[in-house]
Amino acid sequence: MEVAAAPRSDRSVGAGVRRECLPDNDVGAPSERTIVTDPVMTTTASSGAAPAVVPALAGFTVGVTAARRAEELGTMLERRGAVVLHGPAIRIVPLADDADLLAATKTLVAAPPDITVATTGIGFRGWVEAAEGWGLGADLLDALGSGTLIARGPKARGAIRATGLSDAWSPASESSAEVLEHLLTEGVEGRRIAVQLHGEPLPDVVEALTMAGAEVVEVPVYRWEPPADIGPMDRLTDAVLAGGVDVLAFTSAPAAASLLRRADERGVCEELLRLLRGPVVALCVGPVTAAPLETLDVPTVQPHRSRLGAMVRRLEAEMPARARSLPVAGHWLELRGHAVLVDGDLRVLPPNGMTLLQALARRPGRVVPRSELLAALPGRGHDEHAVETAIARLRAALGNPKLVQTVVKRGYRLALDPAAGPVPVGGHCLHGDAL
Repeated sequence: MEVAAAPRSDRSVGAGVRRECLPDNDVGAPSERTIVTDPVMTTTASSGAAPAVVPALAGFTVGVTAARRAEELGTMLERRGAVVLHGPAIRIVPLADDADLLAATKTLVAAPPDITVATTGIGFRGWVEAAEGWGLGADLLDALGSGTLIARGPKARGAIRATGLSDAWSPASESSAEVLEHLLTEGVEGRRIAVQLHGEPLPDVVEALTMAGAEVVEVPVYRWEPPADIGPMDRLTDAVLAGGVDVLAFTSAPAAASLLRRADERGVCEELLRLLRGPVVALCVGPVTAAPLETLDVPTVQPHRSRLGAMVRRLEAEMPARARSLPVAGHWLELRGHAVLVDGDLRVLPPNGMTLLQALARRPGRVVPRSELLAALPGRGHDEHAVETAIARLRAALGNPKLVQTVVKRGYRLALDPAAGPVPVGGHCLHGDAL
């Protein structure tokens, strides 16, 4: 699955769309296909009937940076109406044949740890499977079982219990910081502690335990690396920079760090950060994932529990509240990322039409000159006829030509309805200058 250009083409109303690239026998450029999935709810505009409820994420585009469980996350988002672009920012490299993992395993079998900290389910399972491949599986479980096991979260706990072992404690926050605080409170002087790493070193944890008198054995089960093909990640970043993405979803801290590092290599990091601090939502599965972004003053949206399902539900509540609603010509317009609701009826707009509508919505009721609208269009040509053509297509897509008024010899404006009262403030979904 590969990110494509910002998806602004017409498609089935309410359906989630995923861009996918398929390799051609591993030779040459991949061929792209577009999969349109059935929506959970669709909006119909049948005559005389009230429109059905629109999916919460319909009209929004979400970029997924995950390597693991990307398909699962994408499906959940699509079922709620979102367009999903996938650009993995990392890949997991297993260390089943790694000399460091083998050495750590032999060390712990020879001198069992007093305490073992399992940080991830996939990591703990991979460690045990690797040990079994070396003929050390039973010995490793005996060694770990002779001491106390701590699980950083429920997945690690499940992996421990699947081996027949049992865990003694797990932090409510599922954070390494709380694990460290617990160990230091309990006292670790003279204790031998095995720490299963989760893709990156944990220097702060290891240093704190060592300074407190513990002997720490680091267990590197797998590591994070940049993706083998950085093209999809670059294209996802380009789509964000072009205003084609409303949400960037992160499920691991290494993915966030990798995306920013690559953007810095390309010289676009500052612009990416500007967007993440403004109209583009940084969606994170939990505080550990959010840390690299928040360190750079990027606000994040997180669920109360660090789970994919909870993260998607959090986004369901967040995005409709961020949409800007305007009373226009006796109707209500709600602007979303690449679509608009007209009295609750979802209308997917052509790319240029959405660009012009966003420009008009920044100054609702006020005239926007043709020259300014022309400058907003991609290509920035010199023929104002392009504006007239785009406005005509916008009116057709909206289903009501009276929503956008022509002001002769001056330009166009949204026919703001003063009788509806003050215009609600909001509109993070309007890319560009703040209102």
